Order: sequence, then structure tokens, then C-alpha cells
Amino acid sequence: MRAWKFGILGLKKIEINPKTKKMCLSIPGKLIAITHQLDETFRIGRVSFDGVIKEVNLTLVPDAKVNDYVMVHVGAAISIVNEEEAKKTFNILQQLGELYDLETPEI
Repeated sequence: MRAWKFGILGLKKIEINPKTKKMCLSIPGKLIAITHQLDETFRIGRVSFDGVIKEVNLTLVPDAKVNDYVMVHVGAAISIVNEEEAKKTFNILQQLGELYDLETPEI
């Protein structure tokens, strides 16, 4: 199932799982290290989600630097956000109980 969401950059298509009626969200985290770098575009980094560390593909955010906050969707950073917005979004997701993917640390 598809739905549309209006954001600061206009309308965005989002996917909703028809079985659970839940949509996939991106979660903000802090880039704490760049661990692998093939070139300036293809990079992998470690992102901290309130202490839970995950490996994240940084290909879509070539300008991301250590200590930047990034929005992560299914293992890929999709945008850079400011710290205030990242923390506010993380707290809302936490209050809504939408951080179940972060329950088991990967690293």
C-alpha cells in the first residue's frame, strides 16, 4: 500500500506494510565514525542511536561528516539533519514506541 506525506520538501511517497498497517520510518542518529571508504561517495559509517550503534551506508549523503546527524532508513543514511531536529524526532519516536528495530545492538 502506498500513501503520501507532506514534508518540508513537498509530497513524499511512503510505503505501508499491508499486514501490520505500519509504515517504514527513518530514524535520526549521530555519525560517530566512518569505518570503510571505497572513494568519496561509497562509505560506511557507525551511527549512534542514543547509544545503540549500527553500521550505516553513507552513499546517499556524501557530505556527511563525523558528528553530523543523519536520518537512517533500512540501513542507509538518506539525509543530514540538524541536532535539534534529530533529538526532537528521536524523542517522539521513542514516546510512540517506534524504535523496536534498535532493541538489539548490532555492534
